[in-house]
Amino acid sequence: MRNVFEIPFFKILKLSVFLTVVLFSACNFNTKKPEIITEEIPEPNYLFEIQIDSLEVIQHRIGKNQFLTDILMQYNVDYSTIEYLAKNYRSTFDVKRIKAGNNYFMMLGNDSLRQPHYFVYEISPADYVVYSLRDSLYAYRGTKPVETKIESAHGVITSSLWNAMVGNGYETDLAIKLSDVYAWTVDFFGIQKNDRFEVMYERKYIDGKPVGVGRIISARFNHYGKDQFAFYFEQDGEGDYFDEKGQSLQRAFLKAPLKFSRISSHFTNSRYHPILKYSRPHHGVDYAAPAGTPVYAIGQGVITRKGYQGGGAGNFLYIKHNSTYTTAYMHLQKFAPGIREGSKVSQGELIGYVGSTGLSTGAHLDFRFFKGGQPVNPLTVESPPAKPVEEKYMTAFNTIVEVRQKELRKLLEEIDFASAQKSNDLSKVDI
Repeated sequence: MRNVFEIPFFKILKLSVFLTVVLFSACNFNTKKPEIITEEIPEPNYLFEIQIDSLEVIQHRIGKNQFLTDILMQYNVDYSTIEYLAKNYRSTFDVKRIKAGNNYFMMLGNDSLRQPHYFVYEISPADYVVYSLRDSLYAYRGTKPVETKIESAHGVITSSLWNAMVGNGYETDLAIKLSDVYAWTVDFFGIQKNDRFEVMYERKYIDGKPVGVGRIISARFNHYGKDQFAFYFEQDGEGDYFDEKGQSLQRAFLKAPLKFSRISSHFTNSRYHPILKYSRPHHGVDYAAPAGTPVYAIGQGVITRKGYQGGGAGNFLYIKHNSTYTTAYMHLQKFAPGIREGSKVSQGELIGYVGSTGLSTGAHLDFRFFKGGQPVNPLTVESPPAKPVEEKYMTAFNTIVEVRQKELRKLLEEIDFASAQKSNDLSKVDI
């Protein structure tokens, strides 16, 4: 046998290289990480915070004269279960208040048995009530998340603010809110053709669908060629609307005692009376409006007179606001509940309804204003402003005004540019 030391060196080197390659390959083989195949797990689906992946969801609207019992018994919910939920969870929701036209959702097991699991009724676009119909019977209220977006609106008035809003496709509620903002400073019964407005406001969305108008953020109302700005600002925890100088838009008196009407007769010392057939003073303003239109107190005060005058004012009442000012409301159809002599009323409080009582040819409100006991034209009375922005808040207020005015200017520029482009396009059309 040959001694190991007698083996040639080159053979030993060759053997060493071979063993190194084998060991390296073995190490690489053993350390190679196995390939991991991952399967994406789908996100669970929720409706009214209920996981519905294993449920069949049926959506319908409440029909006319349809009640909870009628609906649930269609899906084999027994009467005792319905009665239990209606009685024991009345404080959660009274089923007698279910309204025709509102949505409901029936959730059934997605199998051959199709057993009812949940019934959901939408009380409003935001609020709903859930009834569990499984072994554990219960009910609870829920609220959908509301998303608020800042949007803009604009228009040129040809007849009324209401028509300008509706004609441009905006919600009627926006017209009401804007008229409330300017109720003390703009006479909406005296607006003229080509008055215009731009407004930034909050719009509420639920499930991506608009559900209403929120707060007006800022606005410009150009009335008789004069800009009147409104900016929402909070001080001492209370919000109000102010002009660009920090003066409150709120006044001691509203500009008018009713909304969305027209002036049929102005203040004058000589008006031909349509019934008496002769001229005599008319120291008030007649607002023509449908019978039953609400009439509001233009300012806080005390009712000093209330009664009926068959040959003249019909149902009437007088409100004394302070030592200087008194207002009168005549030809009312009827008075609001609780209205009596000596009772106090607040600004904007309902006091009666437009009628045609007394010496009258049609439904209207004869509204009169007295200063120091003497009749004055209600349309020209200057009302003192309420509390302005306090000095300690002026820096913050001015910052907000600067931002909001830039937004309104940008909106106005976009409107004017779009209008110019439209006119340009029309001029190119061959007639």
